[in-house]
Amino acid sequence: MTEDGLVVGIDVAKGWLDVAILETGESFRVDNDAQGWVRLIKRLSSRTVRAIGIEPSGGYERGAKKALRKAGLSVRNVNPHKLRHYARALGRRAKNDRIDACVIARFTAEMPTRAMQCDPLTEQLAELVNARRQLTEDKVSLANQLEQVREPAVRRIFARRLRSIEADILLIGKRLAELVASHAQFAEKDRLMQSFCGAGPVLSHALLALVPELGQASRREIAALVGLAPYDHDSGVLKGYRSIWGGRAEVRRVLYMAALAASRSNPVIKAFHQRLRDAGKKPKVAIIAVARKILTILCAMLRNNQEWNPQHT
Repeated sequence: MTEDGLVVGIDVAKGWLDVAILETGESFRVDNDAQGWVRLIKRLSSRTVRAIGIEPSGGYERGAKKALRKAGLSVRNVNPHKLRHYARALGRRAKNDRIDACVIARFTAEMPTRAMQCDPLTEQLAELVNARRQLTEDKVSLANQLEQVREPAVRRIFARRLRSIEADILLIGKRLAELVASHAQFAEKDRLMQSFCGAGPVLSHALLALVPELGQASRREIAALVGLAPYDHDSGVLKGYRSIWGGRAEVRRVLYMAALAASRSNPVIKAFHQRLRDAGKKPKVAIIAVARKILTILCAMLRNNQEWNPQHT
């Protein structure tokens, strides 16, 4: 067996990387730090590597992926959920780091994956968007707790923390706006998206950071990526209930809130939502359909480089 076009799988832990090469059966471990990444790149650079599959691991994989991409190697994200089902389909019941690396390598070779695109600005935006989401969740949780607290001292502490979180959210929003404005292409996309009645900076920045495919992929592809595509559940004469599944949950949450706002403030979207409700659609089904329509409209606006125009919908 030749080494032409080797496929590599990497299982990530906090302190180390387990590496498996599918074609040769090799497996080894390196430290998950700068020295370990250099050792890994040296070991792989002497061969022709077709693809390197890495399963996301809470951010511990970021340094290794960045180093591998910088070295010119093709790195691919492996979906953890699909990987687990793939391992079960292979009959792999045992699980450890070395076995996981081998399964990742085989998954990368046999299943469709896409090479990761290296865009430092997009990564920076994504980090800020995720931080804002986490702070917003903390704010909601703290506000709910504050409603139930009666002790004055505790209420003052919670109120102070709540004001601090709100200030941090505003600071992150300002930083996101500065970064987007500093890049002409991102600034233009941001302007186009915010011209849509119902899309504000929160939605625009989330899409720029977490859906770089927007404006390039088809409407069906983009709906599936975000998790807004309804999937069939039919068998024989059974016509099951269509439902959405998977995708990028963080983006879907933001689109859901935008759909709620647009169904009240945007005349075109409001009429579309009302038609769905008049047809007997359940409230959440109608809102998800609105969210998908908004995503489709924004995708077309970016693809055609056109501002929102209700007459063209």
